[in-house]
Amino acid sequence: MMEFDGKVAKQAKDFPRKVLDLFDAYVHGSLDRRGFLTQCATHVGGMVSATAVLAALSPDFARGQVIAADDPHVDTRWIEVESPQGYGRIRAYVARPADKADAALPVVVVAHENRGLNPHIEDIARRLALEGFMAVAPDALTTLGGYPGDEDKAREMFATLDRTKIGEDFVAAANHTQGMAGGNGQLAAIGFCFGGGIANLLATRLPGLKAAIPFYGSPPPLEDVPNIKAELLIHYAGHDARINATWPDYKAALDKAGVRYQAFVYDGVEHGFNNDTTPRFDKAAADLAWARTLELLRRTLG
Repeated sequence: MMEFDGKVAKQAKDFPRKVLDLFDAYVHGSLDRRGFLTQCATHVGGMVSATAVLAALSPDFARGQVIAADDPHVDTRWIEVESPQGYGRIRAYVARPADKADAALPVVVVAHENRGLNPHIEDIARRLALEGFMAVAPDALTTLGGYPGDEDKAREMFATLDRTKIGEDFVAAANHTQGMAGGNGQLAAIGFCFGGGIANLLATRLPGLKAAIPFYGSPPPLEDVPNIKAELLIHYAGHDARINATWPDYKAALDKAGVRYQAFVYDGVEHGFNNDTTPRFDKAAADLAWARTLELLRRTLG
């Protein structure tokens, strides 16, 4: 039976490989909560332990927070963007450095995972603000009332949405930033998991995009790859067979189209390794990926 002390942060290595794979399936919708618990129980000694494992693997936003929501060094606000090809409108969280209130800054669109704009992604936006960017983080759950404050509920809500319309909402939000007050017209996109796929999509749709940085995201339609003008920085986790299986075909399409890119596989880490609110977080890999991300943003956005 596995035992967990809630006061001690767990790491991926503390869980059986099969349990991590089951959790990935649960997070991405191919396994429901009951299915996860039932199958997990066979690996950890019963349902009580399986329930504890699920709690341990789930996000702890307070523990993982880097920049507080009320940090005086960051100015934040909300905007709404019209999205006629998507769900009609999309709400977005905007963060920028407080000491550059009058400056025109490069913009980074931040695309969330498959749970909407949760506190972790808002934190990512604030981190980018402190690096000198104006971060714009849309919430695909806008049409359903926004992120509900509960990860399981958010995942269920997200699963009811049309992925094509979500993509159009992000395209609309990204296009809107080009004329936003406080922006200087230079634009990049970063995304995580589902949002990694959005970063790839935006690269095919926005000819003015300077950089796209997908973390463990799905590729765009391969026939659209020749449209990419941005420079790509692609981050993969070594233990992520589901997403990594898409790379050979994506790489071939990028090479054929002559797209500028770098791709890195971080050995021994899990899908979600950059998310410091869960045990799948790997600090060494996340720090390296983040340093590479900032280098590209600074180089391409000026």
